Amino acid sequence: MKTPAGIECAQFYGDYYRGRSHEECRLLPNWQAELCNTCPVPDILRANSCENMHLNAEVNRSIFTLFQKRVEVSTFCEKKKRVVDNPKIGCGECHPLPPIFEVKE
Repeated sequence: MKTPAGIECAQFYGDYYRGRSHEECRLLPNWQAELCNTCPVPDILRANSCENMHLNAEVNRSIFTLFQKRVEVSTFCEKKKRVVDNPKIGCGECHPLPPIFEVKE
């Protein structure tokens, strides 16, 4: 579903049936519409759709931007039981490359 920022995100839910205007984010309990403008979750979900990767999101403010809230995402691989460093790539073990892409020496 498209977020208020106009980006497709699987974690966003909006109910507009018969005049309703209920919107929520399934990752953030205290969600606000302006957080969608800088949220990295849609980019992560477009780059990596691994069903074993679990996303944890929280809203933080950095030291340099005290007035702007940002969504920070941490990821965890349920299959390998470890933290994923780069969520756009994944852990690297759940979905190995096909043999045609491996370099043979």
